[in-house]
Amino acid sequence: MQPFIGILIVIGCVFGGFLIHGGNFAVIWQPVELLIILGAGFGAILLGNPRHVLSEMVLQLRKVAARRKNGEEFQRQLLLLMYELLQTAAGGLKALDAHVEAPHESPLFKRYPLILDEPKLLHFIVDNFRLMAMGKINAHELEGVLEQELEAIHEELSQPARSLGKIAEAMPGFGILAAVLGIVTAMSSVADGAGTGEIALMVAAAMVGTFIGILFCYGLFDPLANMMKQVVNEEMAALESVKVVLVTHVAGKPPLLAIDAGRRLVQLNIKPSFALLEGWINKLNDPGEPEETPRRRATDRMPGERSAA
Repeated sequence: MQPFIGILIVIGCVFGGFLIHGGNFAVIWQPVELLIILGAGFGAILLGNPRHVLSEMVLQLRKVAARRKNGEEFQRQLLLLMYELLQTAAGGLKALDAHVEAPHESPLFKRYPLILDEPKLLHFIVDNFRLMAMGKINAHELEGVLEQELEAIHEELSQPARSLGKIAEAMPGFGILAAVLGIVTAMSSVADGAGTGEIALMVAAAMVGTFIGILFCYGLFDPLANMMKQVVNEEMAALESVKVVLVTHVAGKPPLLAIDAGRRLVQLNIKPSFALLEGWINKLNDPGEPEETPRRRATDRMPGERSAA
């Protein structure tokens, strides 16, 4: 909803100011100029990007339009899913096979539908649990492998936003192109004996092309590219959180500490407190326990703490 409100504000202020200034919409409405500018932009996108980048661009634009943020419920499901997987792995990594081989059929994964709806995140989780189950790997080796994978993922996910940003930068140029063509048409009409008023209207229509190019650049495409970057950052934050959980677990830390390490990478505005995270986990282990009053379990005692006994 927010992107549409922003677009309405841009259009309302620009064209409203034009009307207040005494402008005439009949002069602004130039379908041929729109055809030249948008057609050239669309063709440039197709020319400069392979099919998988175009598919990812469409997907990210849909996410921008829906603007479904990874909020607190998403973080809760992600952290609890990782906790349950680590608890399952404690009984032997082979115990994970039934879950990671077919996550959409696993009763464990079905408890976390928001994660199942994110295919990239889901594949990252199950693939790396498979990696851990295939053989011995230490924390340093795992961290190196995951960092390289995340760099590759980030590069691929960032390409659509960069491509759209390039098209945004090209929009004023396409606008000038349309304006030049309009001026050429106006000048050629002089030889045909067109009157001064008719030529003036043709020049004004040509200049609309420059206006449209600048408007699409700074009022639409550039903000959309920026929002796509934010969508990618949200996706990468979830992947980074999973990476830290896995590396901390392989380093020998208990599940609660591994999950807390991942919690620390959550964005500040939606980061759950440690007490809230502990309450989620305690409620998971004991559904009858109130979530608002989390208690420390002896098995989750922090290193260095002494038993009450």
